[in-house]
Amino acid sequence: MAYTPDMTAAARRLAKAAVKLAQPDNRAVAAYLFGLAAECALKAVAARLPGGMAEAIQYAHFPPLRTALRQMATGRHAVGLRRLVESDAFMNEWAIDIRYARATDIHAKPIDKWQEHATAAVNLMEGWS
Repeated sequence: MAYTPDMTAAARRLAKAAVKLAQPDNRAVAAYLFGLAAECALKAVAARLPGGMAEAIQYAHFPPLRTALRQMATGRHAVGLRRLVESDAFMNEWAIDIRYARATDIHAKPIDKWQEHATAAVNLMEGWS
């Protein structure tokens, strides 16, 4: 079965779920979802830029996604997007591979920062709605 990508809806759904799970027993799962929410939100913003989103970006994950967005986000419409992804701290240490990690390894990462970054990305996306 094929699914139709909807980055905006996915970002909202993932961010909402992550916030609900951001309790001590589920922080590792929340951390994963915060990263996915940030990715989807930034992809939704990229898709609205002149020229649209390159297919390579649609399926990229952090940290390569951040690099790809830096390269494609040009012009005055991309200022907010660039502001997020030009910081090396944005979603630093988050990688799609955390889905396979031990929870104890994830708890040693900056989960609170990832929540802040995901929120900033979703807010940027919502500002474009």
